[in-house]
Amino acid sequence: MDESTQQICINGMTCGSCVRNIESTLNKVPAIRSIHVSLENKLGTVIYNPNEIDINQIIERINTMGFNAELHATTSNDNLNVELGGISDENIPTATQRISAIPGISNVVFPVKNDSSRVLLTYDKNQTDPYTIYQKLQSIGYKVNPKLENIVRAYLRVQGMHCNSCVMNITQTVEDLPGIYHIKVTFDDQSANILYDPDIIPLSVVVKEIESLDFQVAVVTANDTDISKENNVSSNTPISSGENSKQSKPRQTIAKRSPVVDDTETCSISIIGMTCASCVDSIERNLSKVEGIHSVRVALLSNKAEVEYNPEYIIPSQIAHLINELGFRAEVLEKVESGVDIIDLSIENMTCASCVRKIETSIAKLPGVHSAEVALLTHRGRFKYDSSKVGPRDIIRELDAIGFPATLVSEDSKASSLAKIHRRETRRWRNSFLLSAIFGVPAMIIMMAFMYKWKNHEEAPQVMRGLSLENLIMFLLSTPVQWISGRYFYIQAFKAIKHGSANMDVLIVMATTTAYVYSCIVVLFNIYQNLPSPITFFDVPPMLMMFVALGRWLEHIAKGKTSDALTKLLSLQPPQGTLVQLDEQTGEILSEKTILAKLIQRNDILKVLPGGTIPTDGRVIEGTSTCDESLLTGESMPVEKTVGSQVVGGTKNLNGMLLVRATHVGHDTALKQIIKLVEEAQTSKAPIQALADTIAGYFVPVVVSVSCVTLISWLIIGYTHYDKILKYSMYHHGMMGEGSTMHHQPGKEPSKMEVVLELAFRFAITVLSIACPCALGLATPTAVMVGTGVGASQGILVKGGEPLEAAQKIRTIVFDKTGTITQGKPTVVDTRVFFANDPHWTLKRLLALAGTAESGSEHPLGMAIRKHCKDYFGSDQLGHCEDFNAVWGYGLTAKVSKIEYLMTKGNGAGDTGLFHDKIYSVLIGNREWMERNSIQVTHEIDSAMSKHEHDGHTAVLIAANGIIIGMIAIADRIKPTAPLTIFALQSMGLNVLLVTGDNVKTARAIASQVGIKNVYAEVLPTQKERFIATLKENSRKGEKVAMVGDGVNDSPALARADVGIAVGTGADVAVEAANVVLIRDALEDVLGAILLSKKTVRRIHLNFVFATIYNLFGIPIAAGVFLPFNISLMPWMASAAMALSSVTVVMSSLLLRNYRKPDIQTYDNHEFILWSMNKGKNISVHRGIDNLERTPNGSLISSLRGSRLAQIFSGAVSAVKQQTSTSLYDKQKAALLLNTNSLDDDMEMHAVL
Repeated sequence: MDESTQQICINGMTCGSCVRNIESTLNKVPAIRSIHVSLENKLGTVIYNPNEIDINQIIERINTMGFNAELHATTSNDNLNVELGGISDENIPTATQRISAIPGISNVVFPVKNDSSRVLLTYDKNQTDPYTIYQKLQSIGYKVNPKLENIVRAYLRVQGMHCNSCVMNITQTVEDLPGIYHIKVTFDDQSANILYDPDIIPLSVVVKEIESLDFQVAVVTANDTDISKENNVSSNTPISSGENSKQSKPRQTIAKRSPVVDDTETCSISIIGMTCASCVDSIERNLSKVEGIHSVRVALLSNKAEVEYNPEYIIPSQIAHLINELGFRAEVLEKVESGVDIIDLSIENMTCASCVRKIETSIAKLPGVHSAEVALLTHRGRFKYDSSKVGPRDIIRELDAIGFPATLVSEDSKASSLAKIHRRETRRWRNSFLLSAIFGVPAMIIMMAFMYKWKNHEEAPQVMRGLSLENLIMFLLSTPVQWISGRYFYIQAFKAIKHGSANMDVLIVMATTTAYVYSCIVVLFNIYQNLPSPITFFDVPPMLMMFVALGRWLEHIAKGKTSDALTKLLSLQPPQGTLVQLDEQTGEILSEKTILAKLIQRNDILKVLPGGTIPTDGRVIEGTSTCDESLLTGESMPVEKTVGSQVVGGTKNLNGMLLVRATHVGHDTALKQIIKLVEEAQTSKAPIQALADTIAGYFVPVVVSVSCVTLISWLIIGYTHYDKILKYSMYHHGMMGEGSTMHHQPGKEPSKMEVVLELAFRFAITVLSIACPCALGLATPTAVMVGTGVGASQGILVKGGEPLEAAQKIRTIVFDKTGTITQGKPTVVDTRVFFANDPHWTLKRLLALAGTAESGSEHPLGMAIRKHCKDYFGSDQLGHCEDFNAVWGYGLTAKVSKIEYLMTKGNGAGDTGLFHDKIYSVLIGNREWMERNSIQVTHEIDSAMSKHEHDGHTAVLIAANGIIIGMIAIADRIKPTAPLTIFALQSMGLNVLLVTGDNVKTARAIASQVGIKNVYAEVLPTQKERFIATLKENSRKGEKVAMVGDGVNDSPALARADVGIAVGTGADVAVEAANVVLIRDALEDVLGAILLSKKTVRRIHLNFVFATIYNLFGIPIAAGVFLPFNISLMPWMASAAMALSSVTVVMSSLLLRNYRKPDIQTYDNHEFILWSMNKGKNISVHRGIDNLERTPNGSLISSLRGSRLAQIFSGAVSAVKQQTSTSLYDKQKAALLLNTNSLDDDMEMHAVL
């Protein structure tokens, strides 16, 4: 089709009617395909067939309509070849029209037939430029795709990211730019890896876009020569490991996407059928070999796997199929993307495929909807959406509007689904045990009855020669169990061996099969040879299967209790809420209705009655009450809620009606994030578990080898020392010890081969029955699951097994000051009036003047004064302030009036009209401010200020009418429990440091209040990370460094530390940089987290010791090593012990549920009093981190640090200090009573010690 596009200048248009007149008239001409007229630019863009009409004819038609038209001058045209996305072949005319409307575009041609991705643009270089065109194309919905042959890579260092939201913000912003092929932002490395087309977008534009988001950007390596020159990039700039080889390449050409872009995704898969650590090892080892799978993390207890994969190579359903091939039952769990919610709806009135298409296209047009998938047969629809842009009720409302009423489908969460699966597995093993017990219990009774009734096996009733009644009954009881109940074990064992691995099922199958086949063979052989009925092992299959089923049933019950904390959190999820509509003028409730919690949207107003559950996170807009947040924070005391307070979904409203505005809904709520953190923590593995996994990989083959060696050894011993082992055979030894030795009738003695085979196979089968890798495999994950769950229920969120294990190895702990040691906000700590006997200048008047003058201030110190004054008078309204003027760094001036009613407010006078309206000229500021305003600061005033400044406070002077009348001291108070917490940590032998950006004087004052001896002041936020890194370098191997902060400006340091602890996060629990998140703003929870780690790791060690001792002693006993001491086991005894071992390990881990955080007040004892008297002495304050001592790890000092010699020396010094402290304590009490000066001398002498 021949088409041409031209622009025509049209003068004389005055309104939209002129535009419509021109467009409607020309669109009627057959040769004109389309025309678009811009009133603003006085331009018309026309697409026509040049074979049928000339451009001059079109211009003449416009002129005849009363306008002045001429061909638009294109003196500087250029062509642009662009690859676009979002255009289909049938939409080419529409796309041509929309693109032609872009200012500066004169011609649009799709040069290749049936190829809508390539377009050739002609544009005027005097009006626009290529990048502006790219931006316009993106703005109208057409993605400008980079050309693969032009793509290059750039690495950027991005400073200022505090959490994953920053990562998402940068990623989404850059991805929306034209010419961007891929971007990966890494929070831990504070870097961005970008693939882009420099012919479309310069790197400098990308840098400016990121900087516009308030981040600092530096180019590490770049292939864009312009930006490289601008930034003067050094080739020695360090970047993350693994990328050094890429730096040396000046330009990379991309031929295929998959090898270059690390475009990985993560899916969760539920796995049923895992029994021990060897199952975990089998899955991880086999999946790791598959191309496209990057990493596999399998959790035995939660029956779940987290798989990181490349979707271009493999998809989750294929991964689940691979796991099924290994002998397990796998199912892909729903993956929830970050910032995306999912809603399932039941849709009515759908009749055909066109209904489906209409619903999908209509809903997809809603802003914030990511995808819409509708199934006609099930009348269901699944919609993914951004809850910040659209809500579930908006989707339902849109469906109703297009004629398809919809209702919410109730669906269980992922954790609830896993709980159902767990309950189903528990019931299955219970049923399996009951079925096995039908045969196993009679088998046990019959075996015992025959053993006691006929101690001599030859005397037992015989069905026929070679077949006793006992063997016949045991065969009948054993066969159904072996081939029906045991079918599951055979299938699992076959699949495991098929893929080159061995698990607990292999041992069970080998033990039962060996016992059953051996028994059948010897019975048939004796019948054939007409020999007496032999001793068999038909009792092994029913009893072994019964004990295994019993053990796994009890084990699943115990495992269920390990996730009690998660179950309690899940139970907090509110099912519904009360939505209200308010009158905008009066604020009265107009209507209210009950809706499901899943349908709540942001900014909804919700009504919460006393005793009700708060349905989602929000902020109180009306009402006062108290809320029980104990299950989230561990705080037993109710928390007061007033207007402006934040409430957390799932907590209980105790008294008072509240109106709450929803701020976070769906997966963004604090409760959902806590549940997610706990789930991820319970899925993760502790490093100590690597030992168990390694052992599990070799355990079953080693046990099988030991069983074979046992069999061969006893065959050799039996034939070489037959006389010595004869008495240990079941043919010659009963159940009652030496008195039960059997005497065989002449001609009925068992042959030598029968005796030797019975003994050898009995010990070999017993070895297979007693060995249990499950106990080793359960030792770590059960303790980690219980430990993280208990921590979560008490407000301590530990992100997995690794930080849980590392916390107990902490030897150095670094505290940030602001918001961590201190409360994080300035408060008034002292007020002083310099006119003590003047009835006019009272404290009330001082505070009334100061509070009123600061009413217009936004300075933190001013807001602290204003808040203190309002709290003092109990009123939000003070006096009247005018002529307010503030000078940053000095102070303010203002005219204050109408404060006299405040002077008698406490006496009941409240009518402002009764008082004289006196105007005060008020100055508030520092010494320099007073001197600049010609007000003298006396020596008395200066001394009062200096005293506070020595303690790290900020002293502010208040002057009225040219006279300094008083002073207000402001400080960031320390948290009440800070000294006790520091004392407790130091008592544990930890090296406690303080790092702060404040000045030396303030840092020393805070350290003296809390008892920290080593202080690093004036440390910039960017230096804190380097400070932590240096401490880690100086630490001995195995010793960990922890950083405690508030998760705001110290995120890099938290991420760099071995254990990052974020304190007082409240509802913001998703602190990416922290390993441990403490919900409460309570410093003592740091101590609780460390003690929880110690207790959990101690329990893991105890579990390991038990499991190891069980196998190390159990297998030799089962193999008959202690037979000379009359110590041996029957196979059924071994199977019972095996079942009991794993249950015991799980029960041991469950004891962690008794853990409670220590009461910090228990540390308020005699030792704390002695410590408090000297906490301000001997403080070492460093300015910056340049003088931080570096001790190489391999040095003599490093090797001595923490050694036994150092511990002995430290203990001796502590003993001397303790003895000195006791005598000093008595002296100090006497000095206090006598008011002498000897106290200071003794304290100085004690500080030297």
